[in-house]
Amino acid sequence: MLMILFIPFPFLKNTIHKRQLMKITLFKIFFILFIIAVFTGCKKNTVINEKQALLFQVDYVNYAWGYQHNGFIIDNEGKVLTYRNPQEWIFPDQNFKLSGKQVHDNLEKCVFSGKIIPSGELIKYVRYIKNISSSKVTAQKNVAADAGSLEYICYQFSETSGTYKGSLIKMEGDFTCENLNFYSKKVWTWLRSINDSIIKK
Repeated sequence: MLMILFIPFPFLKNTIHKRQLMKITLFKIFFILFIIAVFTGCKKNTVINEKQALLFQVDYVNYAWGYQHNGFIIDNEGKVLTYRNPQEWIFPDQNFKLSGKQVHDNLEKCVFSGKIIPSGELIKYVRYIKNISSSKVTAQKNVAADAGSLEYICYQFSETSGTYKGSLIKMEGDFTCENLNFYSKKVWTWLRSINDSIIKK
C-alpha cells in the first residue's frame, strides 16, 4: 500500500514542472510579440510627421488666354484640398522652398474636395519622397506654347527650421522635365489619377 501511495508523486512533480516551463515559454513568446508590435507601430506612426501639413501638390498655371491657376494639395491626414485662382497665393521659390507660415496661408485658401486618401495608400507613397528628393531632374525641354505649366511636387518638412523643401517629380506643359528616381513615375501616375478624378467631378 505504501508503494502504491508514493508512486504518483514523482509523476505529479514532473507534470507541475512541465506546466511551469510552458507558462514561462508562453510568457516569453507573448512578450516578444508585444515588443515587435510596439516597434512596428512606432515605425508606422513616424512615416508621416503630424507637424507636416503639406505632403504632395499638383499645381497648374497658365498665363495665355487669361490667367488660370488651380491644383490640389494632399495633407498629412490624406485630405485632398483643392484651389482655383486663389488670391495672393504664395509660390515656392526657385528651390521649391516654403516657410511653415506660407504653407499655412496657402492652406487657408484651399477647399476640402471630399476625397481622403486611405492611410495605407498614403504611407506607401510618402515612403518614396526621400528617394525622390535625393535624385536629379532632367533638363527642361520646350515642347509646346500656351499650354501653361503643370507641376507634380512632393515635400519634406524640417522641424528644426520649420520649412518645407519641395522636390519636382514631373513638369508638363510648355516645358517638360522629370525626376530620374525609379519611384517618381509611380508617384506621378498616382497623383495624375487623383487629378483626373477631381477634374471629372
